[in-house]
Amino acid sequence: MWDVQSAQGRPVICCEGMANTIRASVVQAATAAYSLSDTLDKLERLTRLAKERDGAQLAVFPEAFIGGYPKMSTFGIVVGDRRPEGRDEFVRYAKAAIEIPSPAIERIEQISKDTNVFLVVGVIERDNGTLYCTVVFVDPEQGYAGKHRKLVPTAMERVIWGQGDGSTLPVLTKTFENPSAPGTTVQTKLSATICWENYMPLLRTYYYSQGTQIYCAPTVDARPAWQHTMTHIALEGRCFVLSACQFSQEKDYPPDHAVADANARDPNNVMIAGGSVIISPLGKVLAGPLLDGEGVLTAELDLDDVLRGKFDLDVTGHYARNDVFEFKLREPVGPGSR
Repeated sequence: MWDVQSAQGRPVICCEGMANTIRASVVQAATAAYSLSDTLDKLERLTRLAKERDGAQLAVFPEAFIGGYPKMSTFGIVVGDRRPEGRDEFVRYAKAAIEIPSPAIERIEQISKDTNVFLVVGVIERDNGTLYCTVVFVDPEQGYAGKHRKLVPTAMERVIWGQGDGSTLPVLTKTFENPSAPGTTVQTKLSATICWENYMPLLRTYYYSQGTQIYCAPTVDARPAWQHTMTHIALEGRCFVLSACQFSQEKDYPPDHAVADANARDPNNVMIAGGSVIISPLGKVLAGPLLDGEGVLTAELDLDDVLRGKFDLDVTGHYARNDVFEFKLREPVGPGSR
């Protein structure tokens, strides 16, 4: 039997045995040589591809897709000294970053609205003189819905990016149309964790405790080992993992950008090798990993698989030992709360 009611003018359907699905994509692509306008055009083109070809309702873009990931750059840094050319490189990089709010965010909002695709996009955010590696969430109906700033930049990233804080750890609730049952809707919770933040057990635990079901993982980590990490998180959190990685070549950077071997420059040399993937709550690879090029992966996510997984493993519920371990999130403070 179907129990059909109306909520704010939209149908809410409860039906035993009916699939609760959405269609979600991960986009594997590179920044367009630090050009904001070209990269926004690329975001629109790939979002439309995901929607028109695959029927995507959600699309996840890689870490630092807007603004760029400066692979191989040193920014003129050695311990105890900063070279003038490194400062100049930082100026160029900072000018490619975006503010929130800004016309760039408005453009992303328009793309989301025009395509009816919920967007999760890695950006380099500029806040006064500090840059942050950030993910923005953009809803087709309400527009900009929130952001997450990377808590701990990794290694040399700390030279160019500030640290996020506890004020930008959203787990958003979103209602999608159910493609398996036209006229019905599906409600889900989603979050984003950037690159090596995924190796922070307490951060993962926090998101699990908030009920994340679609765990987005924008990254530039193209190592084969990353696939094991994503599978582990899907199994541990009993959530869908959507990892979008850049695929970039030397031609995707400015001509004078640092490369692995300056004596063997080649536009086709790979800088970041991809590996985007979609994994189910029981560890099944639904799409990918995508290697050796840009592209869009799409899968149907049956959200009931989350409960199927929680049946025997809920790491912040029946599989937790709160009498032995205590988890607390400190009150968030800092600039990210703005």
